[in-house]
Amino acid sequence: MVEIKLRLKGADVMDYRQAACQILEKSGGRENIIFAAHCATRLRIAVHNKSKCNMGELEMIEGVKGAFFASGQLQIIIGTGTVDKVYDEFIRAAGVSTSSKEDVKRAAAAGSNILTRAVKVLGDIFMPIIPAIVASGFLMGIMEALEFMVQNHFLNISTQSSIYVFSTIFANAAYTFLPILIAYSAGKVFGANPYLAAVIGMIMIHPSLQNAWSVAAEGILKTQPVFFGLYKVNMVGYQGHVIPVIIAVWLLALIEKRLHRIVPAMIDLFVTPLVSVFITGYLTLAVIGPAFVTVENGIMIGIQKLLSLPFGVGSLIVGALYAVTVVLGIHHMYTVIDIGQLSGFGVTYWLPLASAANMAQGAAALAVGIKTKDKKLKSMALPSSFSAFMGITEPAIFGVNLRYLKPFVCACIGGGCGAMYASIVGLGATGTGITGIFAILLHLHSPMHYVIAMLIASGVSFALTWFFGYKNEDVQVSRIDIPMMTEKITGNHANVLKNDGDSDIQSTAVKANADDVHIVYAPVSGRVVKLSELSDQTFASEVLGKGAAIIPQDGRMTAPVDGKVAMLFPTKHAIGITTGDGVELLVHIGLNTVELEGKYLTAHVNTGDAIRKGQLLMEFDIEAIKAAGYEVVTPVIITNSDEYEHMEIMNEAYVRSGEELLKVY
Repeated sequence: MVEIKLRLKGADVMDYRQAACQILEKSGGRENIIFAAHCATRLRIAVHNKSKCNMGELEMIEGVKGAFFASGQLQIIIGTGTVDKVYDEFIRAAGVSTSSKEDVKRAAAAGSNILTRAVKVLGDIFMPIIPAIVASGFLMGIMEALEFMVQNHFLNISTQSSIYVFSTIFANAAYTFLPILIAYSAGKVFGANPYLAAVIGMIMIHPSLQNAWSVAAEGILKTQPVFFGLYKVNMVGYQGHVIPVIIAVWLLALIEKRLHRIVPAMIDLFVTPLVSVFITGYLTLAVIGPAFVTVENGIMIGIQKLLSLPFGVGSLIVGALYAVTVVLGIHHMYTVIDIGQLSGFGVTYWLPLASAANMAQGAAALAVGIKTKDKKLKSMALPSSFSAFMGITEPAIFGVNLRYLKPFVCACIGGGCGAMYASIVGLGATGTGITGIFAILLHLHSPMHYVIAMLIASGVSFALTWFFGYKNEDVQVSRIDIPMMTEKITGNHANVLKNDGDSDIQSTAVKANADDVHIVYAPVSGRVVKLSELSDQTFASEVLGKGAAIIPQDGRMTAPVDGKVAMLFPTKHAIGITTGDGVELLVHIGLNTVELEGKYLTAHVNTGDAIRKGQLLMEFDIEAIKAAGYEVVTPVIITNSDEYEHMEIMNEAYVRSGEELLKVY
């Protein structure tokens, strides 16, 4: 059986003008639009009033693959090769001028409330330092487990060996000097010189100050009059504190920016750093530190009282609502709670609750994936569930559970039950930054309680979803699939596709038999990861197509196939490629790198160029992109993968540029 593709002039899959007008209407009309921009796959819109956006009806528009709010922006997934055409029609219909992604980002941030902006700032500060926190947390868990086994004679190893002694030092290094890490990251977020910010962090844990962790045993050893004797402050360091550090660096940024504007250029290099650090340092030790330590301690006391409610009721509530906060995008602030509890108790009682909630979402998606007869839903639900078990829940939440709503509710109940058990047995984690299966390394002092809590969360969620949360006849709540204007019929019929600009009828035999396979080669060298493991739900849920991603080891991207550059985006962060036999590809350098506006990226081809496999297409500065706060993981997507019955990842470990990566047939 042969399947034929016909490209007919005028036979467009979607009417770009009509789609743009419908998007405008469902986004609240012209008066609700501030700015609009687009990236490789999404239309990004800043709106005045989110409540005027009808998300359900937006997702029902022909050609729209998903719609959601992220970073204060209305993001509408349309897909490569189409989004730019819809965007052109949208700005005409909306009567707005073309805007950069930074314009939309700034407008979206300005339109969000104070809490949303504060949570985003916390997320921006902590995301870059999470790997350091995770590494220390894991090592702390391992060292505590070893210490327990040695003391109880389960293990006979020397605790005086260099490996053991050095590992103990490594384990708490990130937490000992955490204010410096936070200050440096906050400096980059607030626009201060990050090295001056790091100095503020150093001041706050200077050896001349009493170590905060020794106060409970030693009491306050020294006070210091400030503001010419107006009052006294305790000469205590800020080990384990977060909020005072962030506020101090925010003040540093204000002072430094102001001085740069008013200090003459010839002395700016000397005056601005000196004055900025001196004023910020004095105000930090005299006012900001003491005041915001009190605020932070009050928050921690309130949270601990909630988690300490009898019979785990407080934790039941937290575990049940945790996924809701993920949907609202405010879960990034929980790192502050984890660090505060680690400082106060040596463990965080919050992280096990988050783990229970995440495992429950994975179990709900797993139940849907096993039970459904819909092949597309199954292919989305099963990988999403495993991703959630690893601690990345967005694909399961947004791609599966929320779409049918009841699985999401069942998962919330399961998460609450697992969290309640964790609270009753007093389960705490030795670190933060990771949840799910691998978080057991943060609970090696009590591994069985962790396993039981996760089994309760997953079991309740799976059972409720299986029996009450999903039926095969259920209709998606947030999106109803509308058949595209495409007729895909095998045998003697045709598969009608959109007009790609050719004036003549073209026919190409796409799949003559099972032996007609298409190989996509790796465009970069590096470690291969599944799309379901990515933090970006658009790629992870495979709404743009199936494929794989590579964490590149160098900054060279070569052509993965022979073909033609269908689209090189102005920001150079993504490139669309078509082959002569009909395979359509998208190679996307990094996640959200559209916001870099082309910085650190150098293109060696243009739209319309013919390319050969292995030809250099792009160079990019990996370290600069990472330093700017972006992930460099590079998805390689077959955007028309739904036209093929099978897709295989040829290498699931490490791949070199030019080696086989994907096979479709």
